[in-house]
Amino acid sequence: MSFAIAIDGPAAAGKGTISKAVAAHFGFAHLDTGLLYRAVGAKVLAGAEPIAAAKALMPEDLEDSSLRTAEVAQAASRVAVIGEVRAALVDFQRAFAQRAGGAVLDGRDIGTVICPDAAAKLFVTASAEVRAERRFLELEARGSDVTREQVLADVKERDARDMERAEAPLKAAEDAKVIDTSDMSIGDAVETAIAAIKVQREG
Repeated sequence: MSFAIAIDGPAAAGKGTISKAVAAHFGFAHLDTGLLYRAVGAKVLAGAEPIAAAKALMPEDLEDSSLRTAEVAQAASRVAVIGEVRAALVDFQRAFAQRAGGAVLDGRDIGTVICPDAAAKLFVTASAEVRAERRFLELEARGSDVTREQVLADVKERDARDMERAEAPLKAAEDAKVIDTSDMSIGDAVETAIAAIKVQREG
């Protein structure tokens, strides 16, 4: 029996960390759908045409260690506004959501577009300033030469692009539980998420 959990939210809100912990807790498979767009973005940076890159995407493309760079993140956000790219990746995501044994998908439009009938939905968010600081520390630890101001500007730019795009804009599904992690520890955020999913699962 399939059981899909949809976790959406903006960049660096903590949804990836929460999603992995939730998947581990329930014994479900996990898909960071942002990696699909990052993989397409990386191919575009290498000279590929966006729609062709999306249609040719393979699971092994998601294992490239370079997908976590700030440059690829911006490229991912740019290709994500292309309707044909999104359409090409929908089937990949929906097939994953139907996996026997349960699945956790995190992204921008899982609860609203990809899995509107998901058994449980969360929207994980935090202030732009908190998210930028988290992303800055993450990039700094990897040796990236960035400033806090630059990362905050990137976060705000990406938020605007994600929220204002015509196709599947970033927003909370009406029946999603909103979790603001601005003042939460990772442990508290994970506990809150698991508790909310149990309520939705039993409801």
